[in-house]
Amino acid sequence: MTTVDLDKPAVGPTFTAISTGRKVRNGIATVLVTLAFMVAVVPLIWVLYSVVEQGIAPVLRSGWWTQSLNGLLGRQQGGGAYHAIYGTLVQGLIAGVIATPLGILIAIYLVEYGAKTRLARATTFMVDILTGVPSIVAALFIYAVWISIFGLGRSAFAVSLALVLLMVPVVVRSSEEMLRIVPDDLREAAYALGVPKWKTIMRIVIPTALSGMLTGVALALARIMGETAPVLILVAYAPYINFNVFDGNMASLPLLMTVERANPTAAGSDRIWGAAITLILIITVFQLIAAFLSRVTAPKTK
Repeated sequence: MTTVDLDKPAVGPTFTAISTGRKVRNGIATVLVTLAFMVAVVPLIWVLYSVVEQGIAPVLRSGWWTQSLNGLLGRQQGGGAYHAIYGTLVQGLIAGVIATPLGILIAIYLVEYGAKTRLARATTFMVDILTGVPSIVAALFIYAVWISIFGLGRSAFAVSLALVLLMVPVVVRSSEEMLRIVPDDLREAAYALGVPKWKTIMRIVIPTALSGMLTGVALALARIMGETAPVLILVAYAPYINFNVFDGNMASLPLLMTVERANPTAAGSDRIWGAAITLILIITVFQLIAAFLSRVTAPKTK
C-alpha cells in the first residue's frame, strides 16, 4: 500500500529561468527610473543648499526673529523680519480658517450628497478651473470686487481672500480623494444600524479620512504662503508691525524679498536670503505639524 505525502504538491513548480531580454529590459528600466529620480532630487538639493548657505547668517542673528525694519534705512545693517513673519502667518492662517471648512464641506457634498447631479458636475468643473487659475488673476478679481466695487481699502484681509481662492481647490481635491477611499462597507454598516447619514459622515467617514485631509490642508497652506502676486496688488509693504488686518499696509516674507530686490547693498541681499530660508522653515514647521496630526488622527488598526 502506497502512502501519499499530503505536504508535497501534486504538480511540480512551473517556474522557468528569466530570459536575457527581460533582464536587459528590467535593467534599462531601473537605470531610467534612477536617472529620473536624480534629475528631480539634485536641483532640489542644490536650491536648498544655496538658500541655506546664503541665508543662514541673518537668520541666526537674535534680532531677526524679534525686530522689524522700522526706522532703518535700506543700506543699514541690522533689524529683522519679525514684521514680515507676522504678516505671512496672519494672512496664511486667515485664509486657512476660511478655506479649510469651505473646501471640506464642498468635498463632502461632492462625495456624499451630490453623486452625479448637475450641480456636482458644475462644482467639479469650477474647482478644476480654480486649480489652474494664476495667483495674479485671483488677486485682480479680489481687487475688482473688494476695492473697486465695495470701495474698501487695500489690506491684509484682502490678501487672505485672494489666498482663499487659491487654497480652496487644493483642499477640495485632497479632501474629496480621502473621502472616496473610505470603504462603503463602513457607511452601509452604519445605515443598517439606523444611524442617520449626517451622523455617519461626522462620526465615521470624516474621522476615517481625517489624517489625509489634514495633509491636504498643510499642502494648501504651503502653496499659498509663498505667493507674491496677491501681496503686491492688494497690500503695500510696511517695515513695521500692523495688527489691523482690515486696514493699512502689512509686510510679508514674499513682499519683503520683492522690496529688498531694489536694495543693491549687502544688507538687502542678506534680507532676501534670510526671508527665503525663513519661509522654508515656516512651511516645514507646518508640514511637521500636519504629519504629527495625521499620525495622531489616523484610524487605529488594533
